[in-house]
Amino acid sequence: MSSPLELKLYGAERCHKTKYYQTFLNSRNLHYEFLDVEVNDNYAKELRVLYGNGKLNFPTLTLGNKKLRNPTEKELTKWLAKLK
Repeated sequence: MSSPLELKLYGAERCHKTKYYQTFLNSRNLHYEFLDVEVNDNYAKELRVLYGNGKLNFPTLTLGNKKLRNPTEKELTKWLAKLK
């Protein structure tokens, strides 16, 4: 039995775009892990490794080995539809 893929949101509490994605995911009752890259250095390191450029490219959503950086609502809806 395979484990379900974990949805993660890398962002910052003060970031309005991060808050937008939190509201978007919450309104659809989707379980996700919020990783605040400004509060936790380990989360920041994870995010920097994802892109390999050493920058904190947030907000970024990940699901398994797939990632979306600052997607539009349409892109995010299409991406999340593949979960079902």
